[in-house]
Amino acid sequence: MKITKEVKTAILVILGIAFLIFGINYLKGRNLLDASNTYYTVFEYNALTESSPVTIKGNNVGKIKNIKYDFETGKTRVSFTVDKGLKFSKNSIIRLYEMGLMGGNAMAIIPAEDGVFAEDGDVIKSEVEKGLLDGLAGNFSNLSSGLDTTLKSADSLLIGLNALVEDDSDKGLKSAIAELNATIKSFKNLSYSFNSLISKNEEGLMSVISNFDSISQDLASLSEDLKKAEISKTINDLDQTLLSVNGLISDLENGEGTLGLLLKDEKLYNNLEVATYQLKELLQDFKLNPKRYVQVSVFGGKNKDEYQKPEDERK
Repeated sequence: MKITKEVKTAILVILGIAFLIFGINYLKGRNLLDASNTYYTVFEYNALTESSPVTIKGNNVGKIKNIKYDFETGKTRVSFTVDKGLKFSKNSIIRLYEMGLMGGNAMAIIPAEDGVFAEDGDVIKSEVEKGLLDGLAGNFSNLSSGLDTTLKSADSLLIGLNALVEDDSDKGLKSAIAELNATIKSFKNLSYSFNSLISKNEEGLMSVISNFDSISQDLASLSEDLKKAEISKTINDLDQTLLSVNGLISDLENGEGTLGLLLKDEKLYNNLEVATYQLKELLQDFKLNPKRYVQVSVFGGKNKDEYQKPEDERK
């Protein structure tokens, strides 16, 4: 079954959407192909980002899935996923700590030593590493000053954009837009000219297409006739004939057969040459001495001239 271009395009679009969804979820810490359990914990402040790691004894065993602020309690609710292969106590503690030189924060599982294992959906107690809480409070207190700096930077950026838009020089945005508009108009005029050319020569174009169709039909008919002509059989017969001719020529070259003997037998050639000379001499003698061959004798006379054999048969 032949797959059409439309079906191929639809398959590629579906695969692209699937990969896009998988990539977005993976960046958010949601691996759709990875079977894992989800747990929850609560912090006073949010110092985490989605996809921040979850570790145990320094080993990465999961990721933060979602961070949500609870309006009723005023606390940050964090959901995180851990590989199903990891079994830890429900009474363990989730510790928020700073990752050091790598930057950012992460959560660590501090396992308890009892045998009550946590199950999917359980809420685990949390704590914050010493010294990190003071840093978080300082950051939130300095939020206003940082926001003021950000607003100033945004204002500078908008001023620069306005200057770029209002610039009438060749490097300005107005000039670029004008050139783009002129280019679009040129393409529009070109399309009109092309359409006009086609409409004026429509009959000629239709005639050319008809002639091409007729030529293609003639070629198809010619190919069908050549197919029925059994050219391969004719070539095989010609090949067999050439082989026979080659065999005949080979026999002639080897002196086989009557023609071969005539071509290759030197003695026969010499005999024919002698016979030719003798016949020539006989005819000449017949002309010179006809009485020797035709005699009319009233009295029964006898020719006294007798035939003498020459020393060389060629003479």
